[in-house]
Formats: sequence, structure tokens, C-alpha cells
Amino acid sequence: MNSEFTTSVPRLHTERLLLREYRREDFDDFAAHCADPVSAAHLVPADRSAAWRIFCSQAGLWLLHGAGWWAVEEKETGRLVGSVGAFFREGSTVMELGWNTYRAFWGQGFANEAVAAAVQHAFETRAEPTVRALIAPANESSLRVARRLGLSHEADTEIYGKAVGIYSRARESLAVPGAGGQKLAHPPAGA
Repeated sequence: MNSEFTTSVPRLHTERLLLREYRREDFDDFAAHCADPVSAAHLVPADRSAAWRIFCSQAGLWLLHGAGWWAVEEKETGRLVGSVGAFFREGSTVMELGWNTYRAFWGQGFANEAVAAAVQHAFETRAEPTVRALIAPANESSLRVARRLGLSHEADTEIYGKAVGIYSRARESLAVPGAGGQKLAHPPAGA
């Protein structure tokens, strides 16, 4: 490895979680999630080989945009509970949010907590004007997360041959819902 090559993935802390860089040892859990037809019902199906390409491209987004995906680790146990992203698709200027909680950790509020931290990072640290998420209409759990975090339905579109809704939120709010009422350090102009 070239000793001059570096990149920095910010670490975000919540009450129960650490959002951190992807590590090679995270891949087995990631691949199992991608291959599980229940867990990955709203994702593009991915065998282990495709999961590796997705894993590496998500990690590599940090190099291209200074934004990307975090592995979500439970602080108390060190277990990987999923992943969350605040990233840009090719050609897009709007930061997109994405999240996956591994099935063994569903129903424990980890997605809400991790995405709230990603939203706060997008608005407070990066000063993004808007964030959005693409969510399949049948993905009720992700729709609940989006609503809790103040994202509203904006339009419908298609991605990878599947219908999805575009849910967005502008940076106008001073508090990030779901983040314990934490205030933004740098409110938007006019706030």
C-alpha cells in the first residue's frame, strides 16, 4: 500500500452506536445481508461477488466526494448492526441517505439513530441544503424512519427497474428529529 495514500472517514457517535469506516472484516456480514432474500427484499439482489463490488464502491465514495457509507457498530458489544450512507449518486448534487439494518437487529431503533446522525452530519458539518432518500413503496420500515426524520414525499421515480418514492428534507430546521432534539451548530441563513 502506498504510504502517501490516505482518506478520512468521519466517525459519528450516538448514544448506542459508532458510525465508522468499512473494514475488510465487515464484509461477511454485509454479504450475508445482501444474499438474504428477506433482508434484501428492497435492494438489488446480490450474490457474494456482487456484494463485494457494492461494498468496495460504497467505501470508495469517500474518495470521490468526501461522503459515503459508514459501518454501524453497536458500542456496547462491538457487533456490526448494519450500514448507513450519506452520499452522492453519479451526476447528482443532492446528498442521498441510505440505510440497512441487518435482520438480527431489526426493531431496535438502530436505523433511526444511525440515520439521524447521518442527517445531522449532512446539515451541520457539510452544510448540505437538502437530503433525500429513495424508498420502495412497500418498504414500510424505511418509510417510518424517513417520516420520523422529517423527510417528505416529493415525487416518484424508478431505479434499477423498481418504482421508488423520493423523500426529501431541506436544511431549514434547527433541530434534527430523532437526534434527541440536538441543535445544529450552524443554522441556515435566515433561521
